Amino acid sequence: MSRILVADDHPFFRLGVEAVLRMGGHDVVAMTGDGDETLAAIERENPDIVLLDVRMPCRDGVSTLAELRRRGDTRPVIILTVEMNDEQLLSVIRSQVNGIVFKHDAEHCLLKAIDSVMNGMRYLDGDLIDKAIAHASSASPSSRLAGLTPKELDVAQHVARGLRNREVAARLGTTEGTVKVYLHNIYTKLGISNRTELANSLKDAGE
Repeated sequence: MSRILVADDHPFFRLGVEAVLRMGGHDVVAMTGDGDETLAAIERENPDIVLLDVRMPCRDGVSTLAELRRRGDTRPVIILTVEMNDEQLLSVIRSQVNGIVFKHDAEHCLLKAIDSVMNGMRYLDGDLIDKAIAHASSASPSSRLAGLTPKELDVAQHVARGLRNREVAARLGTTEGTVKVYLHNIYTKLGISNRTELANSLKDAGE
């Protein structure tokens, strides 16, 4: 069971999300209607995961996520949206969003998305995967690597040198499963699908 904060400016939608979450065995610790209220509630309630609507008054979901990351808050965040333009998508990816779920699919996909991000994976809904890869592919090699966390960059550098997951885990003092999770996130952020492409990406960026 996860402790979840739901941020959306439509009360009816919030209640629907709350019902889905409770049926899935999760605890809704707070429901908020704007970005500033959400930031305050996160500090007060300390949820395990935050569900953010893109469009909210005062501070929208995109800027709320950016502010969380600026504060050093790395807890999982899933964006809920009817639609996203390219600028919004690129912004939330740069802010290390953990998942994106379309509202019309929330009843069927939200619990799966929560399970994924709580297990260290990313959940990008539908066509957003292709758009994210297109954005990552069009960026310069150095700017693409800038989106990796320090630990992800460590893993990427070791893998690019030809080390197996087991060897990387031993070098970094972690588990092989954790290395696999890091690789999944690295591939998603860089828009690649294998170790050869990863090695080429680091080579192009001068790493």
